Amino acid sequence: MPDIVVMFFVLGVVAGVVRSDLSIPKAAYDILSLLLMLTIGLKGGMALHGSLNTALLIELAGVTLLGIMIPLVIFPVVRYLVRLSLADSASLTAHYGSVSAGTFAVALAYTEAHNLVTGGQVTLYLVLLELPAIMLGLMLYRRLSRNGTTAATSGLWHETLTNRGVILLVGGVLIGWLYGPDAGESVTGLYTNAFHGILAIFLLEMGLVAAETLRSLRWGHSRLIIFALAAPIVLSCFGLLMAYWLGLPAGSAVILASLTASASYIAAPVAVRAAIPDANIGLAMLASLGLTFPFNVLIGIPLYHQLWAWLAG
Repeated sequence: MPDIVVMFFVLGVVAGVVRSDLSIPKAAYDILSLLLMLTIGLKGGMALHGSLNTALLIELAGVTLLGIMIPLVIFPVVRYLVRLSLADSASLTAHYGSVSAGTFAVALAYTEAHNLVTGGQVTLYLVLLELPAIMLGLMLYRRLSRNGTTAATSGLWHETLTNRGVILLVGGVLIGWLYGPDAGESVTGLYTNAFHGILAIFLLEMGLVAAETLRSLRWGHSRLIIFALAAPIVLSCFGLLMAYWLGLPAGSAVILASLTASASYIAAPVAVRAAIPDANIGLAMLASLGLTFPFNVLIGIPLYHQLWAWLAG
């Protein structure tokens, strides 16, 4: 049986497919996403409390290297094999080079359910993998396009670094790290104890959205479909190999692989809309949210666990 939170995603997909009138109000979804980001940050920060060292810095440097390498691998693939326009190639590079907080939350719940050892620094993986990819995707478009936007790079950095997801994740990590699991229990306990419940309702909404997105699938999207389903398996290998090289515990390895296999559907669309007006955001959302996210939630995460077990012997 899959983890119970995954079944909420399945319920959302089924409700969307049968065109049920089930819906999550936008205000409620916004609150859920904010709580999810803050809770993830707090959990990571509390696990980091009192454990900063040189090995941790090396680990984070390795993850940052992944965040730079993966977009550079994705761009030529979507440009010359999937045969997308320059704008859409840069858009998919930003989406697939970046990561999904929803996939991270499901992977974190999976490692907890299977009692896998996970380091608190995995929350920082989210930020370190998300930011370089978005910026590289936008910079590739500017460099190769004669009609690239004239917006200042500093403005893009500001918008990327100050989006609500990054603020809540980094802020949650800092608060959790400063106060630890004991001193901040009166506040942090409320969020961390409700993590799985928040995630379940969040995934219910994601199931509804995924079902709606899939309705726009056409036969002409065959190359994109193959890419969206094959990319997670290939990209997860980058995360697994880096985890093996860094000597990470099983839980951290599964989360890193799940992140490198994921694609952004929150932060990247906002940045791409502003910087690449010619990009078809619907195409990127179809691939990232309609195909890759369900694949990771239903099949990918347990698969990456099995691949890690094989790799680690």
